Amino acid sequence: MKYIFFLLFSSITFLAVGQHQDRVDFVHAKATIQPDPVQKRISGQVTYSFEILKDVDSIFLDAKNMGFSLVKLNNRKVKSFNDGKTISIKKRFKEGKSYRLSLEFNTKPKQTVYFISWEDSDPNNNQIWTQGQGKYTSHWLPSLDDMTEKVEFDLTIVTNDELKVVANGKLVDTQMKSKGLKKWRFDMQKPMSSYLLAFVIGDYKKESLVSKSGIPIVNFFYSKDSLLVEPTYRYTKRIFDFLENEIGAPYPWQNYKQVPVKDFLYAGMENTGATVFSDGYVIDSISFVDKNYVNVNAHELTHQWFGNLVTEKDGGHHWLHEGFATYYAYLAEKNIFGEDHYYWKLYSSLIELQNGVDRGEGQSLMDPKASSLVFYEKGAWALVMLREQVGHGSFKEGIKNYLKKYQFKNVMISDFLEEMEQVSGKDLSLFEKDWLAGKDIPIGLAKKLLQQNSPSLDLWLSLEEDMKKEGDVDFDKYWQQTSSVHLKKRILDKYFERLSDDVVDLAFASDTIPIRQTLAMNIENVSDSLKTKFETLLEDESYVTIENALFKLWTSFPEEKAKYLEKTKKIHGLPNKNVRLLWLALAILTEKYEGRSTPVFFDELSGYTSSKYSWEVRMGAFQYLNETIGLTDVVLKSLIEASTHHSWQFKKYARNLLDGLLKDADYKKRLETITKGLKGGSLHYMNSKLGEQ
Repeated sequence: MKYIFFLLFSSITFLAVGQHQDRVDFVHAKATIQPDPVQKRISGQVTYSFEILKDVDSIFLDAKNMGFSLVKLNNRKVKSFNDGKTISIKKRFKEGKSYRLSLEFNTKPKQTVYFISWEDSDPNNNQIWTQGQGKYTSHWLPSLDDMTEKVEFDLTIVTNDELKVVANGKLVDTQMKSKGLKKWRFDMQKPMSSYLLAFVIGDYKKESLVSKSGIPIVNFFYSKDSLLVEPTYRYTKRIFDFLENEIGAPYPWQNYKQVPVKDFLYAGMENTGATVFSDGYVIDSISFVDKNYVNVNAHELTHQWFGNLVTEKDGGHHWLHEGFATYYAYLAEKNIFGEDHYYWKLYSSLIELQNGVDRGEGQSLMDPKASSLVFYEKGAWALVMLREQVGHGSFKEGIKNYLKKYQFKNVMISDFLEEMEQVSGKDLSLFEKDWLAGKDIPIGLAKKLLQQNSPSLDLWLSLEEDMKKEGDVDFDKYWQQTSSVHLKKRILDKYFERLSDDVVDLAFASDTIPIRQTLAMNIENVSDSLKTKFETLLEDESYVTIENALFKLWTSFPEEKAKYLEKTKKIHGLPNKNVRLLWLALAILTEKYEGRSTPVFFDELSGYTSSKYSWEVRMGAFQYLNETIGLTDVVLKSLIEASTHHSWQFKKYARNLLDGLLKDADYKKRLETITKGLKGGSLHYMNSKLGEQ
């Protein structure tokens, strides 16, 4: 009897990851999701329609740490197996037949879904957002981590009726439910990989545009930020229209949406038809010179073709995503800011890549473990050089053919190269060897291209050659020979100490903000002779310039500290409050400056460490407090909380700062006392750190 059971059991064909596409085709998914922000849980239902391509005896979905209250196959309850990573159905599925699998589930995601600021007193700060790249959507929806499995997803999100929902696809309708809840129903018309599925919930308003080709573009913004919409989304329609024309293939989805969120993990993420990006890019007009959304905007939009429409088979072909998005974003910037900007950006990228090679960090673009620098920047350079080799016309035709042939499919690098070889009639094996497979960067060829196309870079590289020779270099001559802002910035940045007073005076006299900003950043100690000129930097429309000028004037002329503080008193600066945080620290340290207000300044600076603010603001506040006044117990508790933050950059900073504080006996004692009142992850982390002491 046992022997017969063993034979039956051993005949079952268990599908491994990657085998679905060969045997099972998941076609459509209809899901309803209801987040619970208090419990930080997700509950929902999903129905998958799938077809059997070859006989199998099991099917599965990825489902991380989920509980299932109901599992039905073709509307009948069916036995399932849940191992905490997948849910599977063991049954004979026959070739050519279609099935419907329905699941009711609930989960408390350990990642991928982020419940932001629900502890705040201001409900307008409440957010929920997802980040599923590259195989994490299965933490909140039973799905398929394998990016080669493409499904048409229709989402319905149930949430507080006072909040807005953004998700993939077209918003079909909204319906009120009981108890102050509303249903938002979204329809997708084309298949996509599950890692590109996303939703955002928050207090938003929207700006609607239409592309030249008729595609609806919706830019979301916080209700309080109506005055920031134009500078934040500046050039959006122009970028969209440019990319459709330059790529040569129509935008592949129903509409395009962009939505900012607090404490996002990256600059942006190209979910299908719905880019999510960091609200650190939500800026005013003055900020635009220092930090703007243009490149990220173009980069994530390009992914709608390269990554979303045509998707890599695995990480070894990641160049087909990031290299292409970086390249076309550079072209979009070229269209907006001009050729000089474009070629200097390529040059900066080239130098960074070469420095990596010199440090022994060169990597192949075919290496799935290559760094972001390689995938993004070397990837973009590879396309620049490929376009030069095959010709601009052939390049564009090859791109168009590639996207049409492989739309809604998965590709390898060889698929793209074959299209390029076919359209150009050229053998690209040497290109593949030098730019894709090789670990080095062909810097000679790259510099030659730059010199041929950019007069200012040709001049700069001549200056660099002159510097290798003996004798003085006539910087005045180089300065006078060019009108390039980028070249002048580079001269100021690299050779400031060797410049004549005449060149410095010309730089101060410039009405170009980036040139004056470079002065603010390079002059450490302001001399009496430069004082008047340097003070004019406080008037520039650049928060980075003002930040640097304020600190250096405050340091260089102690007797006039109050004057400089008064002049900058009402400026907050970039979204990270760079000017305000510096101002508060300096105001606290300035004797006799509004002495009665010093406690108010200290409370404000300390308050910026609260989770109410973005991690960039909090990190700046921690830095100033630690380097100047010190950290109160309230601030220390906030720092401990930051040590378990979902942003790895902020978490790393907080943990490093705590390590330093624990070396101080007084701080250690205070931290031990605070730890006794903690709960959850913060308590676990602090106990582990204190146990190491």
